[in-house]
Amino acid sequence: MNLIQMKQELEATGYTLPMLSELSGIPADTIEQLFSGEIAEPSYDLLSAIEKVLKSAKCKDYIKEPSVEYASEKAGYTIKDYYALPDDQRAELIDGAFYVMEAPTLPHQDVTLEIGTSIRNFVKKKKGHCKAFVAPVDVQLDCDDKTMVQPDILIVCDPDKLIKQCVFGAPDFVAEVLSKSTKNKDMNLKLTKYKRAGVREYWLIDTENEKVITYFFETDEMPRIYGMQDVVPVLIFGGELEIDFGEVSRSLGDVPGWR
Repeated sequence: MNLIQMKQELEATGYTLPMLSELSGIPADTIEQLFSGEIAEPSYDLLSAIEKVLKSAKCKDYIKEPSVEYASEKAGYTIKDYYALPDDQRAELIDGAFYVMEAPTLPHQDVTLEIGTSIRNFVKKKKGHCKAFVAPVDVQLDCDDKTMVQPDILIVCDPDKLIKQCVFGAPDFVAEVLSKSTKNKDMNLKLTKYKRAGVREYWLIDTENEKVITYFFETDEMPRIYGMQDVVPVLIFGGELEIDFGEVSRSLGDVPGWR
């Protein structure tokens, strides 16, 4: 693969030069010099390392593997890199590291819409100042340039946090519908991030194991665990809003591939 072909393959993958640097182990400045033509006679090892990454991307090894981390937290990616991603590439940026996201499955999407609709209808009925959203919505969680997440369901009650580009700051409520590819991230990394950022209530919806795990951080209590037939109160609204997961499960029964 010559340099021209490498440039074409790089453009096709949608990788930025910093991403290519992390995936290949080649310093970013060396890659920049290579593609700018400053390196007249690049070494075999340099070309082989880059070619290996580009061929892997062409085979979609990285895209097939959901929740692949482009780099460790030391990579130092920023919001600027996040907005430079291709339009068809979904990813979250957490503490400077990218996590690739797959398109949601039909059951995942059904649960998200069922719950999101119930919340939105409640908010509209109350004519309050809170706003409910479902993914994809960018949330600049820590108000810095190192983290941008896309929760499945969120409620924001501070209108000052709603800017045109994204939600700037922590939502009041977040719910994530677990999948095999995101379960570890949602139950550990994002749990910690949401709590520290000031999210008041966090739900983990595990359709595979038919559980709903809820955290209400304002009281710092242990999580509550419900079944997929239970009625679960939304505590930021004092329990006035309840989500009937029996109804959610019945809706899921009509979705191919749930079981």
